[in-house]
Amino acid sequence: MGKCTLCPRECGVDRAQKTGFCKMGEEITAAKAMLHFWEEPCISGTKGSGAVFFSGCVLRCAFCQNYDISGGNRGKIISTERLSEIFLEFQQKGAQNINLVNPTHFVPKIISAVKRAKERGLKLPIVYNSGGYEKVDTLKMLEGIVDIYLPDVKYFSSELSKKLSAAPNYFEIAISAVEEMLRQTGEPKFSENGEMLSGVIVRHLVLPWEYKDSVEVVKRLGERFGGKILFSLMSQYTPFGRVKTDKNLEKYNRRITTFEYEKVLDATISAGLRGFMQEKSSAREEYTPEFDFEGL
Repeated sequence: MGKCTLCPRECGVDRAQKTGFCKMGEEITAAKAMLHFWEEPCISGTKGSGAVFFSGCVLRCAFCQNYDISGGNRGKIISTERLSEIFLEFQQKGAQNINLVNPTHFVPKIISAVKRAKERGLKLPIVYNSGGYEKVDTLKMLEGIVDIYLPDVKYFSSELSKKLSAAPNYFEIAISAVEEMLRQTGEPKFSENGEMLSGVIVRHLVLPWEYKDSVEVVKRLGERFGGKILFSLMSQYTPFGRVKTDKNLEKYNRRITTFEYEKVLDATISAGLRGFMQEKSSAREEYTPEFDFEGL
């Protein structure tokens, strides 16, 4: 992290001295560690997913539900050793897996923590849960460490990704990232109980007014990956962050309609993608955890 180029921004800053786009220094910073029951069924299962929510972010999503921590304003510094202990504590609690939520900017230290935990008996699958804005070179560092990749593919339009996430080249980068993830894990594998052991689940959140962009995303995913990945179509959009205060984004300050979601669902079926869908009741603020440093 002395000249950080972990994410596609390639800020090149010495994070011991200053922060780059992610707003994080060189020390691991997190906001919560909890058993998470609101992921896809094969991830949460009945035991819960051992989720660590990292602070900071390599994106600037205007609607981010975790905006309290993604902007780098909230978090607790923890050591690599403490992170490895958290992984083992989750295993003792019966977690189904270790779920690294928004981990991109801490990859080297996360790798060290996972290796330490495995030396001390960690057996759980490792889930890499990210916004999809990933460098292939950074992902290659995770080969043999991560078992399950859970990326977003948020946008097709470069104009839209620039406006809402400050990432004009988002789609091309995300697709290349998914290709590398798939190369590492292969097609999805499950236990006898339906727990996911390895593979890739691509998530896509339908946004208000932008269902045509979503249709293009699922079409391209179907053409590129077909049944090699699982697909999770999400209806949980709830206005958070800048869409609630920025007049230039006020049209996004509403939940999606049934029409919008069903249009994208129809396109998903036509694209031959298989996986998961959400009920519209998932668009509720209480599904966002309170970032109170629990478990750290």
